[in-house]
Amino acid sequence: MTDQAVDTDGTAAGGVVPSHAGAASESTGAQFVGRLRELKELRADIDRAGLDTLSGRKAPRARVLLIAGRPGSGRTALAEELARQLAADYPDGLLRARLTEPDGTRVPTERTARELLDALAVPAPPGACEDTLSELLRDALKERRALLLLDDAVDAEQVDPLLPDTPDCLVVAVSGGPLTGIPDVRPCTLGGLDKAAAVELLARAAGPVRITVDPRAAESLVEACEAHPASLMLAGGWLSARPKAAVADLAKQVHDLAEETSPLARVFRQAYATLSGPSARILRLLSLAPAGHVDPHTASALAGCSVSGAKAALGDFAALGLVRPVESPIPQYEVPGCLVPLLRDLTETLDRPAEIQLARARMLERTVRLLQACRAVTETDGAAARDKHEGLPRAVRFPCRADAAQWLRIRQPALLAAARLAVADGELDTLARRLMAALTRALVAHRGPEDAAPELYGIHRLVLDVAERRDLPREKAAALLNLADLDARTGRTHEALARYRAALDAGRAAADPYATGRAMESVGGAYQELGDWSRACDWYGRALAQRLARGERADAARLYGRIGVVHTYAGRYGEALRNWSSAVTGHRKNGDVAAQARALSEMARVQEYAGRPEESLRTCQEAVEWARHAKDVRLQAALQLRLADTLERLGDPAAARLHRGAAERMLGTEHQEAVRLETNGGAAPSAYEIRSASAED
Repeated sequence: MTDQAVDTDGTAAGGVVPSHAGAASESTGAQFVGRLRELKELRADIDRAGLDTLSGRKAPRARVLLIAGRPGSGRTALAEELARQLAADYPDGLLRARLTEPDGTRVPTERTARELLDALAVPAPPGACEDTLSELLRDALKERRALLLLDDAVDAEQVDPLLPDTPDCLVVAVSGGPLTGIPDVRPCTLGGLDKAAAVELLARAAGPVRITVDPRAAESLVEACEAHPASLMLAGGWLSARPKAAVADLAKQVHDLAEETSPLARVFRQAYATLSGPSARILRLLSLAPAGHVDPHTASALAGCSVSGAKAALGDFAALGLVRPVESPIPQYEVPGCLVPLLRDLTETLDRPAEIQLARARMLERTVRLLQACRAVTETDGAAARDKHEGLPRAVRFPCRADAAQWLRIRQPALLAAARLAVADGELDTLARRLMAALTRALVAHRGPEDAAPELYGIHRLVLDVAERRDLPREKAAALLNLADLDARTGRTHEALARYRAALDAGRAAADPYATGRAMESVGGAYQELGDWSRACDWYGRALAQRLARGERADAARLYGRIGVVHTYAGRYGEALRNWSSAVTGHRKNGDVAAQARALSEMARVQEYAGRPEESLRTCQEAVEWARHAKDVRLQAALQLRLADTLERLGDPAAARLHRGAAERMLGTEHQEAVRLETNGGAAPSAYEIRSASAED
């Protein structure tokens, strides 16, 4: 999805006309050319009575307007102009989504729905299925009056799950043909422009003087281009770059290329033939750009040239209308969707498969280095981190964290597309794994694991695909653990449990004690979340046995505490106290004073549950002393409040007031209730509390 009003067909006719030759600009009424009849028909279609209205019922869903036409016909630009004219009628805004990748691959509905929810600032759980996301989208739009622009739809199956269940919204769908299956849709089919509009478009692209002085030649060129908007834009860009070229000569040259099947192919061939060899090669390789968006670094890596050379070439291509500048704080261009098949055919014909694969590898390697630099700029606190950042090549280094975060945000769709394409390729799995690890680290560094969770979920699924294809059990275990963690966080505990068990099998196959121990503990956590106390204790016990056998004393002490929590939930207070006692002993031997204080705090809680308030009081007092040694003020305050409660139950309100006053002095009255809730309601941590770092660490 993009925020710019750009025509993904690659034409500005019937929509966006460049403010200077060959360059795209925002869609404004002053720049829009032609299509007046189509606009009138589309606006009339909004209020047309449908089958529901005729039968006396209110329409249950949003009306769908369909704009159909070949790539390059200006269909997206027409949709954008229609949206501009209707903006005042839909105060909750315009949402855009593209349903087809530049290479023709269908975009999964799950991804589209998530993008639209992000645009609405509606949170969606990572890993949620298509049905869940579609339902969330419909609920989010139920009380809104919004306009949806769904571009490059392949069929009705892509559009139907995204339709709002309210007639107050409007959907404008752009497609190559009819959307059979969606009722009451009347397509507006686009052909060429009328002659006057076509000549005006050509004049705006090439410059008005040379068109005015030779109107017959201009009409001849329009005829040779069959009034096809994208063809006229390319022709105008070619003329603009060659002030001395005659319009009549170009019209004849395009007309003579009769062997080409379409006017766009004829004009493109003429434009391509005038490029130098290096420029032509750069242009061809742009068809490999992920998501159809290319910046100077991507073009440089694909072609194996300097960044400055790639930047100059992209500027030349934009002047010719071969790429479209994207309005962005960083230099970025869009490869017109209508030109991608033509560029791909040239690449397959003129470049050897090994050269194409090498270009992909260079692009992925450059992307990895940029992501590493993007992360490195966040780690400049120490001398070693600063040296690492300054040791990066200047071309990939970011001046500051803000610039790196901006680059990551703007390039994120292309970066995720690069990861998907690398995995789909199947022959660059090593680079694909490095790319996904670098992307994960950069997202976590700049956005944090919670905010980036939806993107991380998709990356971990790609890692799992590669691990299964390459039979890499260690990577498989890591991916499964990460996916299960995200499932657990969003309440899909049964799915998480299945993945934790699969991760355990993969960890055993890899002979990886970290993965097996983490998986066993996580299985126990999932059973705890499901309330199956016996199985939770069993799996925690297995994880504990492994930790003890390996001499991992800190983890063993923590696991004693987890087992104590489960026994507390099950009402087995004697077992709980024995395990908390072992946890206290373990933390004391490890020298972890803060953990020892917290374990004593939990032990005091269990003693209170068991009806032993005097013992609880003594244990809690001991915990306060250790918390004081650990300098944990918040824990001290929480324990003081617990002491106050216990003393009140024992009939000593004066002492209770003293401890409550001590807690107030430590944290202030505004924090006491929060601390009380933490200490009284937190006996059992949730299933995902023990998760360790991401797989790439």
